[in-house]
Amino acid sequence: MQELISFIARSLVDKPDDVQVTVTEEDDTILVDLVVAKEDLGKVIGKQGRTARAMRSLLSAAAGKEDKKSRLNILE
Repeated sequence: MQELISFIARSLVDKPDDVQVTVTEEDDTILVDLVVAKEDLGKVIGKQGRTARAMRSLLSAAAGKEDKKSRLNILE
């Protein structure tokens, strides 16, 4: 899942070297923290949050295969 979010984020931003993805697990929930450069934050979130919502949907589908829940946090 880390590779999935990292690939998507690196494809969207101007500074792909600043993308950091951290994955932690708590019980049945997978927490994914995405850190991008401040200038690229809008590109990752998208208009009205559509890009972020799409990434969360893909993450949820991948976590569902493992019978787990997922949460994507986009951080500055």
